[in-house]
Formats: sequence, C-alpha cells, structure tokens
Amino acid sequence: MIRADDFREAMQRFAGPVTAITTIENGIPSGLMATAVCSLSAEPPSLIVCVNKTASAHDTILRQGFLGVSVLADTQMAFANHFARAKGPDRFEGALWCMQETGAPLLADASVAFDCRIAQTHDGFSHTIIVALIHDILLPNSNADRCLLWHRKGFVSLTAQEAENATAE
Repeated sequence: MIRADDFREAMQRFAGPVTAITTIENGIPSGLMATAVCSLSAEPPSLIVCVNKTASAHDTILRQGFLGVSVLADTQMAFANHFARAKGPDRFEGALWCMQETGAPLLADASVAFDCRIAQTHDGFSHTIIVALIHDILLPNSNADRCLLWHRKGFVSLTAQEAENATAE
C-alpha cells in the first residue's frame, strides 16, 4: 500500500508548468492555479485539465462549459504568488486579461494561452478530468519562451544558461 505522504513527496519531485485555469460567470472571473495540464491530441487540438473538486472555481468551470488555460512565463513569479494567495475575483487584479471566442479570461502576457470548451469530463477521484477542445491559441509574449515551473512546493524558473545547457545535452 502506498502511503499518502510518499505519494505527495514523489509528486513534489515532479516539475510541471504553472497554469492559470480561468472562466467567467455573470461577469465575475473565477480561476485557480494548476500543474495537472497536458496536451491530448492534435486532431482535434485538445488538452487534459485536472481540477480538484474542492477548488472554489471547480463548479463554475463545469457550469460554464469553457475555460482558459494560460501558461505563465518564468518572468511572472510575482503574479503567480498573487494569484495563488488571493481569493475569488481578487486573483485577477494586477494583470491584463483578454478574451477570445469563449469569453474565458486569458492572461495577456502569458507564455501561451488556450481558449477552450469542455468536450468531456471524467471522474478522477479527488479531481475532475476535463477534456478541453482548443478553439484558439494565443502566443502573446514572444519573449516568454520559458514557462514558470512548480517544483518542491514552490515556483521555479530555469535561467537562460540552464535552458541552453538542457537543450545542448
């Protein structure tokens, strides 16, 4: 039997890109930070997004049927800290947001942002697994080619030298 503490320790060693998962309902934005996001398919363009069922934005995302996935650039650590600590619509203060086809808020200076509609949901125990069809992709920040990572309970970024060394190996 795997102990919960061992599982948590193992996942802390698993670095993942930091994303802001967002939606809007009745003019009020809602969102959360997540690392459980990955590509699913190029045909049709789609992502898998896993959202904790206890997250304040969980039910709103499912009700609305659309979401934004903004991958934070490594220069956005201060914003990531704010978004992670603030509650409700206060999370969205201090950043520029844009909207595309679905109306989901997308971080204007993200490394990349995806405007998505929910195609399917699946039970993932403590999470809902969302299959999201991508309706638009924004590459708004040409200088943000490195994304912010979550590793060992904190935000981290690769320096330019570390990134060059990683590609050279």
